[in-house]
Amino acid sequence: MRNLDFSSWQALLSTLFGLALITLIGVGVRLLAMQTIQQRRERENRQINERLRTLIAAYKTLGGSFTGRLEVDPTHLRDLRRRGESTNAEKIDTDISAAAAAHSDRSRRTRDAVEAALSDIILLGTEPQVRLAAQAASELAVGRPVHTHELVVSLRDFIRQVLDLDAVPGDIAIPKQGPARPSASGGKGGGAKDEAKRDGGKGGGGMMAGAGGVGLGVGLGAGASNDETDHHH
Repeated sequence: MRNLDFSSWQALLSTLFGLALITLIGVGVRLLAMQTIQQRRERENRQINERLRTLIAAYKTLGGSFTGRLEVDPTHLRDLRRRGESTNAEKIDTDISAAAAAHSDRSRRTRDAVEAALSDIILLGTEPQVRLAAQAASELAVGRPVHTHELVVSLRDFIRQVLDLDAVPGDIAIPKQGPARPSASGGKGGGAKDEAKRDGGKGGGGMMAGAGGVGLGVGLGAGASNDETDHHH
């Protein structure tokens, strides 16, 4: 303030212009810094959300079942084909062969989903989770059945912690969790729906045809009455 010159109008204007310029530069630097910080926070939030979304999907895949078979069958397609060849050689009953094939197909789809979930955890999980996922993947690679309960517990605790949720009470007994069973195909339901749509379409067409026939009959009747009136005249 000591160096400000108010002796003349020119000096006053130049002083005010200098102050405005310095203020504008300061505000611009501050806005730029705030925008940079905000973009960084948004990028971090997107990364956290994507990571959480992936880990939650992996948790549902690895721990979506409490009953039934809670281990992952590592059988591959080549092994299923070998079993099929041996089954045909031994001439086992057709119903038993079909049931075994369906069970093998469900196990194979479960294994594929678990392998994809393990891959996501190795990519985005914490260090303990990566170790557990890598161990499970190694067990699957050598053909050993794998239990995923320990990894599921680690995922559950981590997700609840990131979402600021209370920890699961220790006095609650949660059954062991295993991989989610693949859903059955909706072919029959879809066929029934398609058939209903086709029937509905036919019914609609019949109604339209009936309405057209009624309209045609009314028109012909009106025309005939007009002709009869003209004839009498």
